[in-house]
Amino acid sequence: MDVCYNNLFKMLIDKGLKKTEFAKKVGISANTLAKLSRNEMVSMDVIVRICRKMNCSFDDIAEILPEPSQKGEEVQKQ
Repeated sequence: MDVCYNNLFKMLIDKGLKKTEFAKKVGISANTLAKLSRNEMVSMDVIVRICRKMNCSFDDIAEILPEPSQKGEEVQKQ
């Protein structure tokens, strides 16, 4: 898992949107919604559509996680 969409789902809760309502509003399929829910990669087209429809930026919906080996390197550097 290299990406985390928890921020997106927190935003949906704050806006009172159900996942299915969100998918319909943005125009994404159930399969794409499932990928987002499982923190799997989705296309940049999907990310752009989400950001435009939700009036937000990438950082508002996703977080890129460091590789496991990088976590150890960061600790060693400090």
